[in-house]
Amino acid sequence: MVKKVVVTGLGVVSPVGTGVDKFWQSLLEGKSGINRITRFDASDLATQIAGEVKDFDPLDFLDKKEVRRMDRYTHYGMAAAKMAIEDAGLDPEKLDKDRVGVLLGSGVGGIETVEEQARILMAKGPGRISPFFVPMMIANICGAYIAINYGFRGPNTTTVTACASASNAIGEAMRLIKNGECDVVITGGAEAPIIPLAMAGFCSMKAMSTRNEEPEKASRPFDRERDGFVMGEGAGVLILESLEHAQKRGAKIYAELSGYGVTCDAYHITAPDPDGIGAARAMELAMREAGVEPEDVQYINAHGTSTPLGDIGETKAIKKVFGEHAYKLAVSSTKSMTGHLLGAAGGIEAAICILAIQKGQVPPTINLENPDPECDLDYVPNKAKEMEVRVALSNSFGFGGHNGTILFNKFEE
Repeated sequence: MVKKVVVTGLGVVSPVGTGVDKFWQSLLEGKSGINRITRFDASDLATQIAGEVKDFDPLDFLDKKEVRRMDRYTHYGMAAAKMAIEDAGLDPEKLDKDRVGVLLGSGVGGIETVEEQARILMAKGPGRISPFFVPMMIANICGAYIAINYGFRGPNTTTVTACASASNAIGEAMRLIKNGECDVVITGGAEAPIIPLAMAGFCSMKAMSTRNEEPEKASRPFDRERDGFVMGEGAGVLILESLEHAQKRGAKIYAELSGYGVTCDAYHITAPDPDGIGAARAMELAMREAGVEPEDVQYINAHGTSTPLGDIGETKAIKKVFGEHAYKLAVSSTKSMTGHLLGAAGGIEAAICILAIQKGQVPPTINLENPDPECDLDYVPNKAKEMEVRVALSNSFGFGGHNGTILFNKFEE
């Protein structure tokens, strides 16, 4: 028998706040988390702005030795996981640890560690490389640390599908529970790519906004003046459980996770399919699995990165799937406030869909001042909207043509 999957805990580290309450309030108020980069001198870069995590101390979540031996992306992922586990009221000692899985996504893993150690290698030679270099930089280590910390011995894998990583992780985690392999899965994504090397790489691709004088206005999905995405960082983690397991322990239930669509454009290594065919099919597959008709959906958290091609392609995909109902949907891109968290984006954006369902509020797309005529849906411009949300989709699309859509619905007994 296929099991129902519910969300019982959330943890967020983001450029607009750490902790679900601060994160959500900032989004509803339309606050931007994007500023000039403070972590290093970015004056030589074409893009000198990013969504840095602020007011975050890893020592609030980890001990000193752990902090030294972990990359920043693991700090974020561990913090989000701890918050989510606490939010869910999970007592690890009362769980069957063989049936608790961890599935996290990360696009680039410990890339800050790679850059630091490469610098040491060039300056001081191979004898000065840290023995922790390899475990600090591999993309699966954050999930491993979560398992080690709590003793969770179930399936533990890492999805690396660029900007679709976290959404793919959440979808695959759902399948583990639906198929009866796990009772609980800790899932989501973590990323910390705001370093000179990664910034320079994306600058070379001319993929990022160069609106350096107005950082808060640089990420402007669906706006005619958009000129590229803005890098973000952080982590978003969900606790998924089988309905049976959650009810047995009296857990609070945020929402049900009932659909997942995963496809590949098979079109280009970085450019999206201009007609959005793969993206459309991902949405269709998620709805089919959930048994949902287009008219049942109220909200889409768009991938919406603020790139000239991507926003048009996603708009076309939504119209292809929803027809006339597309114009009745609320479609917002919260990347206008957080920037693009790459492999962690799907984690925080899943949390947004869940909170929209639970609270009856939809966060806005800020900086939408001059709508692109080819982007003509309701993108919830500049102000949050109060509305009933029973079904919400979260879209994540990554380099390589990877598409992931996850579908949440209001939980009803």
